[in-house]
Amino acid sequence: MNLYHKKQRWKISLAILAIVLVLASLWFSNSIVKKVASKEKERVTQWADAIKRKAELVNLTNSAFDKLRENERKKVELWTLSMQEVNKDLDDYSFVVSILQNTGTLPMIIVNNNNQIETTHNLAYLDDLSKTEREDSLRKLIDFWKVTHSPLTLNLFDNDIQTVYYYDSKKLEDLSNSKDSLFNAFSEELIHNKALVPVVFIDKNSREIIGTNIKNIDSTSVNQKISKLKKQNDSIVVDLGTERKGVIYYEHSPELTQLKYFPIVQFVMIGLFILIGYLVFSTFRKAEQDQVWVGMAKETAHQLGTPISSLMAWVQLLETQGIDASTITEMNKDIDRLNIVTNRFSKIGSKAILKPENIVPVLKRSTEYLRKRISNKVELSFYAEQEEIIIPINAPLLEWVVENICKNAVDAMEGKGFINIKVKQLENDVIIDIEDNGKGIPANKLKTVFQPGYTTKSRGWGLGLSLVKRIIEDFHKGKIFVLSSEINKGTTFRIILKP
Repeated sequence: MNLYHKKQRWKISLAILAIVLVLASLWFSNSIVKKVASKEKERVTQWADAIKRKAELVNLTNSAFDKLRENERKKVELWTLSMQEVNKDLDDYSFVVSILQNTGTLPMIIVNNNNQIETTHNLAYLDDLSKTEREDSLRKLIDFWKVTHSPLTLNLFDNDIQTVYYYDSKKLEDLSNSKDSLFNAFSEELIHNKALVPVVFIDKNSREIIGTNIKNIDSTSVNQKISKLKKQNDSIVVDLGTERKGVIYYEHSPELTQLKYFPIVQFVMIGLFILIGYLVFSTFRKAEQDQVWVGMAKETAHQLGTPISSLMAWVQLLETQGIDASTITEMNKDIDRLNIVTNRFSKIGSKAILKPENIVPVLKRSTEYLRKRISNKVELSFYAEQEEIIIPINAPLLEWVVENICKNAVDAMEGKGFINIKVKQLENDVIIDIEDNGKGIPANKLKTVFQPGYTTKSRGWGLGLSLVKRIIEDFHKGKIFVLSSEINKGTTFRIILKP
């Protein structure tokens, strides 16, 4: 009955089921992430389309602005020519006057050869100022206007040459403000659009930032940020007109990133919870198993006590009836052996008392006992490199270990073969090797041979090697493991004890 083998199959089945559930959950989460990412890309594309439409509006506004500014320049030129014509002797001044009146609301300042202000047009809002304040204001306007508007020269009679400074009309100035507000809308919409993912909008040629809603980004760090964004999503090119193009780079929202890694975090937390639960229940289960072990061992020792006492009485009776002495001697040996077995079981669950003892005669004694009780076709040999190896041990329990391993070896070789027991001391370790030429242990069973329930026999509980491991590791604080094993060639068990 291989209980451990069945348990192992259940573990593998549950592990496969858990992997399937994890993969299914990851697939489902990944599909949600893809849908959210698609929605985010759709929002960025819609925003890019809106930018394109605004760019078209800006280009249209620019075109209208340039044409209007050109028309106003022509008006000022016509006004200048008209002023020159006024100073000539004409029969009819009506055409000239109509041109002068057609200058509209263009603000102008006329300065003479001596750089003195002769007159102004459409600057009535300065009339309330004092003479000095008005003069200063006009000088400032001249300095400001001539930066963007080249002044015109007015030739009057007697070589009186005047300079005409002008600026945009109120209508053109309002159009300029509208154009600037459209340009600023790119950045403003990015900054205040809370639903938009992190975006960087740059000029394709100059690589200057047109707008972004990412904090702490500037011209020095923009290239590094763009390299990172390229790895996440494809960029979107926006035609801004007048042979100018913009490029939009964007990344996933923080919520999408969190959603992507949430299943992993969830599985880690669930795994930790399961691990803690497994360790707790495993501890309780082991404690329960220990109690079962102790209870069974002590009950066995108790049950053996009565028949052993009865056997001792029967031997004494046989002695009085003149039975052959050699027969009585062998029966007494078996009774002594039963007492040893009873003593061993009674020690299970109790704190083992270890005493410094020469391990060589202990192992030799166990070997001699086994030699008489196994098939004469099995060669049992013992070899010790030193005659004296002192080590703290519990002799009855250690003999039990050797007997269990050897009996398993005899069963494995089907009553024919050899068993070699070797003991040696290497620095701080005492090593006991038990080698046989039985049928060996499969590689996939090497880690399970010491588990309760493992057995190769059709009858048996599979507790022998489990008990061996308990005696060596729990009582003697040593180690026991399969050193080597080959199918149909044999197995070597190694025991390591500390002096």
